[in-house]
Amino acid sequence: MTIAEPIVRIAARGDGVTESGRHVAGGVPGDCVRDDGSLKRGPHHVAPPCRHFAKCGGCQLQHADEETLAQFVTDRVVLAAEGQGIVPQNVAPAHLSPPGARRRATLHATRRGKTILLGYREGRSHTIIDLKECPVLQPTLFALVDPLRKLLAGWEGRVAVDIELTQVDQGVACGIKGIRAENLQQTEALLDFARENALARLTVDDGLGPETVWEPEPSTVSLGGVPVVFPPGAFLQATEDGQATLVAAASEWLAGHSPVADLFAGLGTFALSLAGPEKVLAAEASRGAHLACRQAARLSGKPVFAQHRDLFHNPYSAEEISKLAAVLLDPPRAGAREQVEQIAQSSVGRVVYISCNPASWAKDAKRLVDAGFELKEVRPVGQFRWSTHVELASLFVRPSGA
Repeated sequence: MTIAEPIVRIAARGDGVTESGRHVAGGVPGDCVRDDGSLKRGPHHVAPPCRHFAKCGGCQLQHADEETLAQFVTDRVVLAAEGQGIVPQNVAPAHLSPPGARRRATLHATRRGKTILLGYREGRSHTIIDLKECPVLQPTLFALVDPLRKLLAGWEGRVAVDIELTQVDQGVACGIKGIRAENLQQTEALLDFARENALARLTVDDGLGPETVWEPEPSTVSLGGVPVVFPPGAFLQATEDGQATLVAAASEWLAGHSPVADLFAGLGTFALSLAGPEKVLAAEASRGAHLACRQAARLSGKPVFAQHRDLFHNPYSAEEISKLAAVLLDPPRAGAREQVEQIAQSSVGRVVYISCNPASWAKDAKRLVDAGFELKEVRPVGQFRWSTHVELASLFVRPSGA
């Protein structure tokens, strides 16, 4: 007799999980796994939209429907909090960015015989998937795949490069790492590629840092309605849609609170949106991002004070934090343990925490809750559609600081 055990949830890495804890690759809630290991598909199992799915390491969940994707994004956040003994007072419905919305991507290329393989890497492998389609990318980014193949096919010698593509205000900024122009012919090939594809910027990096080959006018990204110079390799939220969702949460929760500190401010994604009439301190360790934010604030007249500061090694003290009305932080994946410790010891009453890693966020959240904060709300965000990468916005309030 065949026994079918139902899949009840999706694990953090994308496997389906049964009630007994069995992990099943390719399973989603509603599927059943038979005792011989085969999978009986349920109502939430859909046909993947991309031919590269299951090999390409970029997406893990194209076989899950919208309801299941939203539940996965929510579960990643809620289960991370519960793992630290925290129950949010309110969990908003998960927001999923639509297909074709990704405005930045890193591709890889190598030569195999006379052929250039260009695309993403296979999951947990260095093997490159030669990209024929990509339903997550903005069309303007994917349109460069074939021209890049043509450019690299004519490049003499070994080809092993990383390619960063970012949609900016002026078009696409393209950075190629792993090549250098050795002669006039190669220099002209780069210029022709940039010109023919109307690039906003082309940089090459042979290991000593990006060198600009083509940039008719300064490349900018608009943040809070302000054009901000975009340094090569700078961090930018993956989709405009997801960025707008995170900024809207922060703006709602911090309205009327001034001054505010935006910690790990980057280019000023949040600071430039929050400023006016609120005053914002924007602290960032990356010198390029800091200078871009400072210049944008100065030119726009927005009340943003940009400070170059490494918050991992030199966090704001509890005394400094206590002078603020509220704090927003958006740290890297590792979280912000040192800075959160100072916030916990301060008297500030309101903290907005944006995170791209529910696990590190939950550890920092526990320290805030132990210090008397209440987790009022979390808003899960799936910017990286069909992937296991999850982001969130969260609001912590001390009862006396509500």
